[in-house]
Amino acid sequence: MASALVIIPTYNEIDNIAAILEAVFALRDDFHVLVVDDNSPDGTAQEVQKSQKKYPERLFLEQRKGKMGLGTAYIHGFHWALQRDYNYVFEMDADFSHNPTDLPRLYKACTEEGYDVAIGSRYITGVNVVNWPMSRVLMSWLASKYVRFITGMKIADTTAGFVCYKKEVLETINLDKIKFVGYGFQIEMKFKAHIHKFKIKEVPIIFTDRTKGTSKMSGGIFSEAVFGVIKMKLRSLKKKNK
Repeated sequence: MASALVIIPTYNEIDNIAAILEAVFALRDDFHVLVVDDNSPDGTAQEVQKSQKKYPERLFLEQRKGKMGLGTAYIHGFHWALQRDYNYVFEMDADFSHNPTDLPRLYKACTEEGYDVAIGSRYITGVNVVNWPMSRVLMSWLASKYVRFITGMKIADTTAGFVCYKKEVLETINLDKIKFVGYGFQIEMKFKAHIHKFKIKEVPIIFTDRTKGTSKMSGGIFSEAVFGVIKMKLRSLKKKNK
């Protein structure tokens, strides 16, 4: 059995899913993939089932009843991975904004360089984002700076969604107590790893905005990520002072 599992949450990704799976399975490393689909009306899950015939031992599908949020999809995937004893668990988008060829670099940071968490970082070596309007780049960059200031994390890309976690990190974090369900989930997971003093490395990547399908970003998701951070920090301080 492979030691590494890539979790890909999907909702209406029929234009991307077959190609992203092909790209992952073309890598030299023996990655398994779990697609967590939130009942996509466009037939994403059915497309995954077609690919399962080609990769029956490496590709898995979990279908949920509806659109329940990015965070809950990953939590579902994390529990699935821990039950099957994968040692390294990845988060990755389905739309090629995260380049599958960067997976081995994150994997190496955890398997060979001694890190517990490896983050595919857009901002560790400047701003490495392609095809985003300047307003969105600025919003994302400022959000990460803000989160870093509030939380004290020395992470340049706090909202990054391309991450490798060692199994021990996921076992230590109480996954069922994670509060955020949107993109704030990415911040909270990193913060939990930070307060548990796990070793974190940012691996520079180039983030390329999707060319197919529709973005899931919304004002509400962004607000959760920004305004929930203070509550998250205050909760951690209360626990520390008890």
